[in-house]
Amino acid sequence: MIFRLMTAAGLALVIAGCTTTTGVARNAVEKRWLGQSAGPFFAQFGPPLSDVESGSETVYSWKGGYKSRKIPAQYEMSANGKRGKRISAARTEYLSCAVQLTVSSDYVIRSIRIVGDRKRESGPSWCEEFLGGVKAE
Repeated sequence: MIFRLMTAAGLALVIAGCTTTTGVARNAVEKRWLGQSAGPFFAQFGPPLSDVESGSETVYSWKGGYKSRKIPAQYEMSANGKRGKRISAARTEYLSCAVQLTVSSDYVIRSIRIVGDRKRESGPSWCEEFLGGVKAE
């Protein structure tokens, strides 16, 4: 009886210690990188800015994907197809992406959190486009 109880308790501890490598992906970046090795990430996008050890995990702060994008001026269109009054002036957007990667002791990405990004009204954000491989329409 004691042996069964100890076996059941041991099994419960083993099951409780299991973690999943790929949780529910909330965006294209998580979908692409959760459960992958951190080596290819840093090889493709460059080294992290800093790292902090937390038990058996390491949290890396990374920033990159610097790009400037020209946004043309927008105008009202009249009924005859000619440009009318200017709605917004031309501008330049300066893009970058910042993430925090939590990496296990076996160098597998357990979580990736976007901490700096440029959102769009429609379509993917800059981080999703740059790190997740999603193409803008």
